[in-house]
Amino acid sequence: MTETTARIQAPAESSRTVRQLVRYTLIGGSGVTLDLVLFLLLHNWAGMNEQFANAISTTLAITNNFALNARFTFERRDRIVVRFLRFYAVGLTGIALTNLLFLAFTDGLGTNANIVKVGSMPLVLALQFVLNKKWSFA
Repeated sequence: MTETTARIQAPAESSRTVRQLVRYTLIGGSGVTLDLVLFLLLHNWAGMNEQFANAISTTLAITNNFALNARFTFERRDRIVVRFLRFYAVGLTGIALTNLLFLAFTDGLGTNANIVKVGSMPLVLALQFVLNKKWSFA
């Protein structure tokens, strides 16, 4: 590869990554909305235990996000089961990271849980985008 070719490809790859991040963020927003609405319906309306309601709503949101990201963000349709399992594992890392932040800031320092949740979202988004780009959809 020549130096000129490398310079042309670098901005193209950077532009592609930005487009992927924007799509990933928009799809993530749809997943957050789906997760919250389903949780509220299952827990508050149907009276389901919050742990079960959370497991169901989160799993459905992750599945929704996987299908949309596979089609529109990363444009990958091969090895679908392996990619889904990886995507789900990445989703679980986000849950674990948020829970660690709750332990540190809410339980440890007395910070309002809503502030911690909102504050964790950009960090979780960035971590999950990198993991999904490099592992789930590589």
